[in-house]
This record gives sequence, structure tokens and C-alpha cells, in this order.
Amino acid sequence: MIFFDWRRKYFYYKKRSKNESLRKMALKIGDIETNFGVRSFDAKISRQEYEELPKTPLYFVLDNLRSAFNTGAFFRLGDILRVSGIYLCGYTAFPPHIKLEKTSLGTTDFVPWKHFEKTEDAISDLKQKGISVWAAETAEQAERYDKMSVEKPLALLFGNEASGVSQEILALCDGIVEIPTFGFKNSMNVATAGAVLGFEIAKKLEIFDKFRSLNK
Repeated sequence: MIFFDWRRKYFYYKKRSKNESLRKMALKIGDIETNFGVRSFDAKISRQEYEELPKTPLYFVLDNLRSAFNTGAFFRLGDILRVSGIYLCGYTAFPPHIKLEKTSLGTTDFVPWKHFEKTEDAISDLKQKGISVWAAETAEQAERYDKMSVEKPLALLFGNEASGVSQEILALCDGIVEIPTFGFKNSMNVATAGAVLGFEIAKKLEIFDKFRSLNK
């Protein structure tokens, strides 16, 4: 297989080759699984400069997520969407956390975040600031994500990977939004759902036309 041959050559050049230029090339490529060029670089911007950039009027509320890796994925998503903040509730992992850092890739230093012992307190804090809170959950009264009208600012609340959002928390939310599913499972990975909803809201808010990429 081409994949196997490429990987074998990569490890050979990285560890054994006496050709210094080839060894450096292998080290630079790293552990990517394709020989295509990948545009994946951090923006040359300071934390202060990042803080001064305009933000999407969107917040993520993570209600007792059990996986620190999922939480890290939300930080990375929050960074690329340039959200206004992430609220970490209950036993959701929060910085500093080694597993969280593996998937957040340094974005915890840039995305604003708060930790709350109780999700109810996070919702109350948002509502006091005039921010609507919508829960992402499969429920009879849920509105399909592509049909929902977006109020700004807006917070999206995501529940535990296994048990979802409790009835008590749903009752505190201003609305419920769902992603339709057509397979054996009736839900998807929570961070994946966050990306689907986050980009849909960014599109509705016309963020794609208002913001520019920091990596171009």
C-alpha cells in the first residue's frame, strides 16, 4: 500500500538516514498520514492582539462533559469561530488539564472561559447579561438547527455524552435545538455537534463575511 510505503520511508529517514536534508524534511513533516501539503499553522498574533479582535456573539456551555478530549475540541472550535466565551460546568475538565491540552492545542490561552460548580449558575450568569441560552438536545419540542432563528448574543448548551441534558436544565433554557439523524444512533459526538451548530450560527450571523482568517 502507498500509505504503508510512505510511512516506512518516513520513519527510515527520521531515525536512520544519514542524509541530513531528508532527515530534517521527515522531522518537519511530523506524523501526518498523507504526503499532501497541509496548511496548518498558528497565527502570528499575541494574546493581547487576539483579545482585541471582534468576537462572534456566541457562547458554549458545557454541562458535565465526562471527556476532557471533547472539552479540548470545544476550545479549538471556539478559537476558530472566535466565540465570546466557554462556560465549563460541574466536572467538565478545565485548564490546566493535560488531556484537555492534547486536543485544545494551546487555544485555552486565547479563548475566554469560566468554570461554574453548577450549570444553573452559568445559565443565570448568561441571562443576567441578556444572553439567550439554547440547549442542544433531541427532544419533541426541539427546533431543527437549520430552521432556528438566531438571536444575538446566544449561548449553546451541550450536555453529558451519555445522559445528555437533564430535564431540570432544559427547563431553564430559552429553547432547544437538535440536529436530525437518520441512522442507528439518535445522536452524534458532542464536539462534532458543537461544530455543526457553531458553524450554522456563524453562517446565520454572516461571520464568514465579517471576519478574515488570521492564517492567510
